[in-house]
Amino acid sequence: MKRVIIYIFPVIVFTACSTAQNQEKKNERKESTPVYATATVEQGGISSTVKLPAQLAAYQEVSIFPKVNGYVKNVLVDIGSKVKQGQLLMTLEAPELIDASLQAKENYAKSKSGFAIDKENYMRLLEASRTAGAISPLDLSTARAKMEADSSLCNAEKANWQRQEQMLAYLNVTAPFTGVITERNVHPGALVSAAEKNTAMLELKQVEHLRLQVSVPELFSTQMKINDTISFYVNALNGKKLTGKIVRRASDVNTQYRTEKVEIDVVNKDGVLAPGMYADVLLRANGSLQAFKVPKSAVVISTERKYVLVLKNNVISKVDVTTGNQSADSEEVFGNLQKGDVVITNASDEIPEGEVAGK
Repeated sequence: MKRVIIYIFPVIVFTACSTAQNQEKKNERKESTPVYATATVEQGGISSTVKLPAQLAAYQEVSIFPKVNGYVKNVLVDIGSKVKQGQLLMTLEAPELIDASLQAKENYAKSKSGFAIDKENYMRLLEASRTAGAISPLDLSTARAKMEADSSLCNAEKANWQRQEQMLAYLNVTAPFTGVITERNVHPGALVSAAEKNTAMLELKQVEHLRLQVSVPELFSTQMKINDTISFYVNALNGKKLTGKIVRRASDVNTQYRTEKVEIDVVNKDGVLAPGMYADVLLRANGSLQAFKVPKSAVVISTERKYVLVLKNNVISKVDVTTGNQSADSEEVFGNLQKGDVVITNASDEIPEGEVAGK
């Protein structure tokens, strides 16, 4: 009996010690593995509404400068004058242009008379040349050459006269389109020069039809289409809600601000709105069906890249993404992801790639 007791006791002690050591190693490994909060990747976009600053501009506007040198004779409009297309706005006077036009007209009449005489002379010689030996071929050729030269001179003098008449027409300044005079900088007696373009005589703007100009971030511009209805609010009208349709897109992204210019036509027949007014545009951006949705805290933005931390088989990997629409707590991402992937929610660039982690 004593031999049995002596041999059994060490075996029991050894087994107990081995079990305790294994459990201690398991606890150490468990404590050394970090555990992160995770979320499952969902597929589907996020709809959002964004408010953007915008400004109203005239549909057409022009600065009116003098085409010829002269003195202001009459100014028939002033600031706020509503004018029609083709309406006379002001008249200039330039006596030297009138003299030049009269001189050009006289030169044309003189050349025309000379051409008529030469033509008659040539026709008579041509008729006489039908009688053999009556007119030498040299005389006939000389008469024809003189007639053709006088014809060219007559045409040149006529063109010069027409040009002078056109210059006289520039003394009457007319409206190129229907609108409102918004600026007047000259008065009768002022000398204006066609060479100086510092200050316009008049400013004309079309205000019955306005452009609402807004710079849209590129993330939203790709979702906008021509003829989409847009809502906007004008501060000067106490936030009154107005609507318009997108009619023009620049199709060019500003590389500095990453925005695209979009224009909305606004009808302003009652004249309540004015160019230069500030407005707030509300854009509704529908989410992309190809996008994945993750918590906003899952996206890590570093100086070199933008990525999420994916936990697969308890190993962390970095997946580069681009972002889209956002909500209060979620964000659209595009990248090498799949629906159902597990991402770390409280991600940061301090979490190393390849680390073994739990969830």
